[in-house]
Amino acid sequence: MSHSPLIPHLDSHDAQEPVLPPLTEATIQRAKEGVAYARDRHANEMIRQALLSAEAFAEGGSEHRVSGDLRRNVLRTLIHTLFRVKVEFSERIPAQPVLIAANHLNHIDPFLLLSELPPCPFCHILGDARTLYNQWWKQQFLHFAKGVIPVERIWKEELAVIQAAKTGHKELAELANAIEKHVPTGNSIEIMRRLDRIVQGIFARGESVILFPEGRLGNTEAQLSIPLKRGVAIYALRAGVPILPVALIGTQDLYLRKELTVRFGNPIIFSQSGRPKAQQVQALLDELQAALTDLLPKDYQEPKEPKLLHHFLNHMFW
Repeated sequence: MSHSPLIPHLDSHDAQEPVLPPLTEATIQRAKEGVAYARDRHANEMIRQALLSAEAFAEGGSEHRVSGDLRRNVLRTLIHTLFRVKVEFSERIPAQPVLIAANHLNHIDPFLLLSELPPCPFCHILGDARTLYNQWWKQQFLHFAKGVIPVERIWKEELAVIQAAKTGHKELAELANAIEKHVPTGNSIEIMRRLDRIVQGIFARGESVILFPEGRLGNTEAQLSIPLKRGVAIYALRAGVPILPVALIGTQDLYLRKELTVRFGNPIIFSQSGRPKAQQVQALLDELQAALTDLLPKDYQEPKEPKLLHHFLNHMFW
């Protein structure tokens, strides 16, 4: 069965089996947390409202939100209090709407980007719903700031538990059943079309979108998880907006006053294509992958310094 180019995530590349984490206590605990978040009625209602709000805005409606300046200042105050932030090549950021494509190492990444990007055009985050709404302070901030396009998906830790339960770990059967019952996969054609309409509507209104084309957290500093998801290229091609590659460096392992680097690349500019062909999509993905690889350091070394508040900060944004 062939897939429509109007459905960015449903294609042969995105259907590849994800690399599952090892079955450790941490993996099992994360899967348990995921089920708890999936069953949280308050969080689910906020996710539903955020999606409705994004959809209404994309269709031309108004949205009660704070200014991009205020949102950036609040985040910048928080993040700069906790970390040392280094920004490189910010002059490369276009003044027009763009699709911002960054590597992804930690759940701080979208907040770090919003703290350093210009407040105008206003940026919307296309990100994992449960991760964005899993803590009270995130819920309050995002309800106040808006600009979220929540994507419901199953986590790799949950997939690891399901796989383990099917291959002899009977003690995980109950947890695996709870995952399959309560965790939405978010990969229906209807949902993909809805997300595409929202993204295209945001670009049409002159605003920008942040997404992470790896589709999941990376495992190693300065290394991309490939292949990149095709949605990033399809969204951009259909809208005719440039892709701005961004390298985030140092965010995988957080501690107080660590240096985090946000390194902007040159915008990738191309002709608009309402129904992009497979070769156009792949060519753009290849160009984006090369740009991100060039921006990442070739010899990253984790600093050897005291890791104050290490556990707290790594779980603060989790």
